[in-house]
Amino acid sequence: MAKESMKAREVKRAKMIAKYAAKREALKKAGDWAALDKLPKNSSPCRAHNRCSITGRPKGYMRMFGISRIQFREMASQGLLPGVKKASW
Repeated sequence: MAKESMKAREVKRAKMIAKYAAKREALKKAGDWAALDKLPKNSSPCRAHNRCSITGRPKGYMRMFGISRIQFREMASQGLLPGVKKASW
């Protein structure tokens, strides 16, 4: 499990990205690069990092489900993910 502070930091970044998205887009269209530098660093979308919504694990993240590969395997084995079943051939 990730530290709670890391999870909270990502939530804070996501809120800041949403808050400044319109302003950032307007400044990009205007070509005002100096004003873009004055916005908070955490308002940049490239600073966001995908994390597992259950454990907060940063690696092995599956975008389609929003969880890590480990949680995916556990949930799929328990039948908690609709449309996912174990392959056997």
